[in-house]
Amino acid sequence: MIDESVWELTSKIPQGKVTTYKEIAKKLNTKAYRLVGQALKNNPDPINVPCYRVIRSDGSIGGYSGSDPENIVKKINLLKKDGIKVVNGKINLELYLYKF
Repeated sequence: MIDESVWELTSKIPQGKVTTYKEIAKKLNTKAYRLVGQALKNNPDPINVPCYRVIRSDGSIGGYSGSDPENIVKKINLLKKDGIKVVNGKINLELYLYKF
């Protein structure tokens, strides 16, 4: 199932790096970016599968446990704890992008 594959890849993103829904989909040989997002939304183990490290391909934050603004703030705070700079709601992918 795609969920488990997404979670496995997400668990490999190192601290201080992010990847995109698109990068995960490419690694899984699909263009189903939204399915990647749905799999992450259903992540049962956010401690070991750091889904907050997955962002949009334009560098914007994207969702976190849905699109509730409070959850987006949590995601930004977790990224900052990892040492990732978030400027105007975006992350510089040239500095922080992790490719599989």
